[in-house]
Amino acid sequence: MKTTRTSERLSDRVAAELRQLISQRGLQAGDRLPAERALALELGVSRTALREAIAQLSAQGLLAARVGGGTFVQAARTPTQRVVGPLEPFLPLFQGDPEYRFDVLETRYALEGATAWHAALRATDDDRARIREAFDTMMAAHGKNDPAGEAVADAAFHLSIAEASHNLVLLQVMRGLFDLLQTNISQSREKLYVSPRTFNPLSAQHREMMDAILAGDPERASAAAHAHLVFVHDSLRTLDEDEARRARASRLPPAERERT
Repeated sequence: MKTTRTSERLSDRVAAELRQLISQRGLQAGDRLPAERALALELGVSRTALREAIAQLSAQGLLAARVGGGTFVQAARTPTQRVVGPLEPFLPLFQGDPEYRFDVLETRYALEGATAWHAALRATDDDRARIREAFDTMMAAHGKNDPAGEAVADAAFHLSIAEASHNLVLLQVMRGLFDLLQTNISQSREKLYVSPRTFNPLSAQHREMMDAILAGDPERASAAAHAHLVFVHDSLRTLDEDEARRARASRLPPAERERT
């Protein structure tokens, strides 16, 4: 385990040095980085460590590797930018049927326990700062009466944790789910975030996720992510059942309605 974490820290350091190199040289989107061999020599690292760092920055949208053509700078992807993936054709179906929220929640349960676990183990100081900032932005968005903005801020918080996991596969799957995740959060917020009864526990759950990751406690972080998603699932089910009960009652004759 110690060897793996040392390798991960090295790739993080090289990624930070690459960011600094891009900034110092004023490289813009479309500019090409030096050849891999020359860049590895300049940074004093192995080509393996360099490739890991390039893959990390590519996952974050800062670099793009072209087969046979080198590595190029590209505009960094923001959390609100759309990522087209294999789920793209199904988005209208997911968005049109609220029941698919629960399929999304099951997928998030499988993924986000792992991202929180690895984020607690691997988050750098920059990662922790981004998670704190995303949490603060999410909390500030609640008072602005902007459901769409809240959904984006909530998703950005979860994605900041995925980025801190430094697992490229998990990160890419989470990015591919972003549109679906945002839709899921938007639908959830319509029902969950309008009442202090549910908003307060959700806020506490998000804070617990953040605190566990910042404390470097993977078991606590994973448990917090799972507890959060179970709460969302159960709360939505309860709210749906309450709405269905009210709808049935509204169709009863007045006399019968009074007895219910």
